[in-house]
Amino acid sequence: MILASQYTFGSLTSTEGKDAAELDPKTAALVLIDLQQGILGFGKAPRSAEAVLASSAKLAKRFRQLNAPVVLVRVGWSADFGDALKQPVDQPVTLPAGGLPSTWWDYPEALEVAEHDLKITKRQWNAFHGTELDLQLRRRGVQTIVLGGISTNIGVESTARAAYELGYSLVLAEDAMSCGSAEHHEASVNFIFPRLGLVRQSEDVIQALAD
Repeated sequence: MILASQYTFGSLTSTEGKDAAELDPKTAALVLIDLQQGILGFGKAPRSAEAVLASSAKLAKRFRQLNAPVVLVRVGWSADFGDALKQPVDQPVTLPAGGLPSTWWDYPEALEVAEHDLKITKRQWNAFHGTELDLQLRRRGVQTIVLGGISTNIGVESTARAAYELGYSLVLAEDAMSCGSAEHHEASVNFIFPRLGLVRQSEDVIQALAD
């Protein structure tokens, strides 16, 4: 069972009664991880990739209305995979022979990607490592990141950990995330994310921005 509902929503108040930094559109950004055709298939539980896209699209629409940054992060590698990680691991990822599919990088139509959305390309789980994400956020005065994407326990969690260590406040939009199994999703939501930021639903974020 997902326990995210034990947190106070709407006001973005923590369980300790401490208010989060105001979700001010002047200092907040929406960061969506790997919502691209090549990754959507990994979003299976506790909700479908289509459900994640629906929540993410609502968040993105509101951020755009308020002229707050929307950051779309994609993951991928060169045709020869020369820039892919290759350390020995017990569960290696099998890269497709002949390179990535032609649709790998494509954004789904549901996101209604805008020209001024920031696009970041990463080569590993963490969206900060080896990219200009931190620079782009700091130059825009961003202090709080609203985070979602696929997969919860991989790209999203890795990016959340890095954001926390870099000093950003985090609001983790639980219904804008999914991964390969509900068990993996719940492990991040119940045990990791509450130590990094505030676990909320997308409607709570939208309401907080409206307030």
